[in-house]
Amino acid sequence: MNKFVSSVCGAAALGAIAASGMDAAQGADFPRYPSPLPYAANFGVYNWSGAYLGLNLGYQWSNATNLGANPSGFMGGVQGGYNWQNGQFVFGLEADLQGSAADDTFAPYKFSNPWFGTVRGRGGVAINNVLLYLTAGVAYGGTKLTFGPFDESHVHLGWTAGAGIEVGLTPNWSAKAEALYVDLSGQNYGLTGFSHGLESGVVRLGVNYRF
Repeated sequence: MNKFVSSVCGAAALGAIAASGMDAAQGADFPRYPSPLPYAANFGVYNWSGAYLGLNLGYQWSNATNLGANPSGFMGGVQGGYNWQNGQFVFGLEADLQGSAADDTFAPYKFSNPWFGTVRGRGGVAINNVLLYLTAGVAYGGTKLTFGPFDESHVHLGWTAGAGIEVGLTPNWSAKAEALYVDLSGQNYGLTGFSHGLESGVVRLGVNYRF
C-alpha cells in the first residue's frame, strides 16, 4: 500500500513538472505583453519640421472698395512651405497661389478677382499632432473690371493675416483649416475714374504632404 501511494505521488510530481515545462515552452512562443505598434510610438512624438506641399479648397467673401460690388465665390489652389520646430513651438514660411470664382455685378460694372496668392510667416504651438498657429504676410492678386464690351485688369499688392489649425493624420500627411483676411490695395481704373481695391475674408480646408 505504501509503495502504491509513493508511486501515485511520484507520478503526480512528474506530471506537475511536465506541465510546468509545457507552460514555459508555450510562454516562450507567446509574449506576455503585446508590443506597442511602431506607428503609435512615432505618433506620440509628432515631428512638424521639414518641407511640405499641399492642396486647398474654400470660399471667399469680398468687398470692392469705392464700387459697391461684393465679389464672392469658391476658390482653391496649392500651397507649400517649410517648418522649424523647437520643443512645442513651430515656426515656418508658406506660400500659396489660388484660383478664384469670386465676382459680382454692381450697376453696369462687373468686378472679379480671378486669382490671388500670399507669402506668409507662420508661428504656433504644437500639442502632439495638433498645431495651432497664427499667420501673416504679403498678399498679391489680379482683379478685372468689365463695363459692356470693355474690360480692365490690374495686379494689386497688399497684406494678409489669419489663424488656423493643422492636424497630423500620419507622419507624412496632415489636414488643416484656415481663415485669412486679405487686403489688396487700390489701383486707379480708367473705366470708373476711381481707385478700387479688394478686401476679402477667406475660409479654406487643405491637406499637406510632408517630406
